Amino acid sequence: MAAVRYIYVLALVAWLGGMVTIGAIVAPVAFRSLEQRDPVDGRTRAATLVGDVLRQFHTVGYVAGAVMLTALVTMRVVGPRPRGFGLRVTLIAAMLAATVATGMLVDPQIARLRASSGVPIASLPDGDARRVAFGRLHATSTSLMALAIAGGLLLCLWETRE
Repeated sequence: MAAVRYIYVLALVAWLGGMVTIGAIVAPVAFRSLEQRDPVDGRTRAATLVGDVLRQFHTVGYVAGAVMLTALVTMRVVGPRPRGFGLRVTLIAAMLAATVATGMLVDPQIARLRASSGVPIASLPDGDARRVAFGRLHATSTSLMALAIAGGLLLCLWETRE
């Protein structure tokens, strides 16, 4: 049972740690560094870099969520039912749903919008419909990641209390 719980916690740490690292370190550093080095195209390059990192990382989220759900169900079947089983499954499912929505729905729309605009989104006038749509999609993506991070933090709190 300890091995299954270890796998569960390891998947949680990888998923949560990755989200926090990308959001708090990778994205801000990429934008700051690339914009400093190349004031004209740096923002576009940073957006491409961070977008590519996020697309790759979504797979980590899908796998981690599946591993966590499998481990939790295994703990329930093999041993005594874990405390708060239903709440934990709900949190993981919400995190996974947010990650899938971002990776399968929102991010592809962002990529299509960037490709079809033909120019960097930041160069468009503030009222341009494409820039407005991009802002809405970016806010949705950020909110969904924040939801997944909040769920991960709650699960970490849960694990430290057990």
